[in-house]
Amino acid sequence: MSEPDDDAAAAASSAPADDGPEPTPLLSPAEGVPPVSVSVDEIARAAAQLAKGTGPFAVDAERASGFRYSNRAYLIQIRRAGAGTVLIDPVNHGSSPIDVLRPVADVLATDEWILHAADQDLPCLAEVGMRPPALYDTELAGRLAGFERVNLAAMVQRLLGLGLAKGHGAADWSKRPLPDAWLNYAALDVEVLIELREAIAGVLAEQHKSDWAAEEFEHLRCAEATPTRRDRWRRTSGIHKVRDRQTLAAVRELWTVRDQIARRRDIAPGRILPDAAIIAAAVADPKTVEDLTKLPIFGGHKQRRSAHVWLAALETARTTPDPPDSAEPQNGPPPAVRWAKRKPEASARLDAARARLSELSERVHVPTENLVSPELVRRLCWDWQNSADVSRAIDSVLRDGGAREWQRALVVPVLTVALEPAQTE
Repeated sequence: MSEPDDDAAAAASSAPADDGPEPTPLLSPAEGVPPVSVSVDEIARAAAQLAKGTGPFAVDAERASGFRYSNRAYLIQIRRAGAGTVLIDPVNHGSSPIDVLRPVADVLATDEWILHAADQDLPCLAEVGMRPPALYDTELAGRLAGFERVNLAAMVQRLLGLGLAKGHGAADWSKRPLPDAWLNYAALDVEVLIELREAIAGVLAEQHKSDWAAEEFEHLRCAEATPTRRDRWRRTSGIHKVRDRQTLAAVRELWTVRDQIARRRDIAPGRILPDAAIIAAAVADPKTVEDLTKLPIFGGHKQRRSAHVWLAALETARTTPDPPDSAEPQNGPPPAVRWAKRKPEASARLDAARARLSELSERVHVPTENLVSPELVRRLCWDWQNSADVSRAIDSVLRDGGAREWQRALVVPVLTVALEPAQTE
C-alpha cells in the first residue's frame, strides 16, 4: 500500500474556484442533430459509423424515471472523434433488444467510455448488453478534483467556457416520437464529453490525483449492483408518523399491491397511488368504498375505479397474523444518534474519526464520502476491538469493505490516530 502523496495534498489545496467568465452558449450540436437509429439496419449503420472513428466513446442514456417502473434506457447517445454522434432507440425491438443492439455493443467494447455520473447509466446500458472495457467518469473526476459543483453544465462552463441550456433530463423519454428539442438536448449531452474528459484529466494530473481517479473508475466499472432492500415499503414518504403495528401492516400491504400493479404496467408507483394516499388510507382504515373515496385523492375517477383493490389490501392487512414492528430490522450498527446512550465508547470513536476525516477532506480537497464510505466508518467504529497493531486492523477492515488502495493510504493513518486512544480504555 503506497503512502499518501504530499504533493497531491498541496496541489489539491490550491484547487481553482468554480467562478469563471460568462460562458459561450452551446445551443445545438456543431454537426446538427443526427437522426434516431431505430430499425435493425439503421442501428447496424450507426455501429459501422462509430467503428470508423478513433479514440474513446462519449456515452449517455436517457431514462423515464418518475414515469416508468423500470430503469431501462429509452435513448442512447454515443459520440466518437471522426465519427460524430449517433442516437440509438433501444426499445421496441421485441424480446431481443440485445441481439439488435449487438453491433453497437461490439464497437463500444473496443475502447474507453466517457460518461458523466456513470453509476446512473451503466445499469441500464448493461441491460442491453453494453459494458465498457474501460471507464472515465467526468462527474466523479470533478469530485476528486475538489469542485463544489459537478453537474455537467457547471463543469462544462468551468473547464470549457461553454454554457449548456437547461434540458429535458426529467422528461418522459418513453414518449414516442421524441420531440426535436429533446433530441437536441440529448445530442448536446455527449457533444463535449471528450473535451471535458481531457480538461478534467489535466486538472487531476496537476493535483497528482490521476492514479486515485483510475482506481475509482475501475472500481465503478466492476461494481456489482446493490441488492434490493427487503423492506422497501418502509421508505414510504410520511411513514415516520406511523407507530401502530396494525397501521404499519396497512402501509405495507397497500405499498405491495401498488408495487405489483406498477411493475406489471411499467408505470412509476407514485403515478398509480401517491405515498400520501397510502399513509392516509392506512391511518383512516376505511371499510367501505364510500369511506375510502372521502379521503383525499381516492375521490377521483381513477381511484374510484380501483377502490376495491385498495379495500382488499386493507382487509388483508387487518387479518395479518404478524404485523411489522415500528423499528426497521437492523443490518449493521443502529443510527449514530442512538450511540451515545447505547454504546458511548463507539460514539466517541465515531466523533473522533469524523473530525479527523473532515480535516483530511479539507487538506486534499476530496469530499469525505469519496475518501471512504461513511457506512464503512460507522461499522468500524461500532465493531472496533482493541488491537496490538491498530493500523493493520483498520486497513484490514477497510480493504474487506471495498476501500481502494489510494483511499486506505490516506485514511488509515488518520483513523489510526482517532482510534488509538481506545487502547487505554
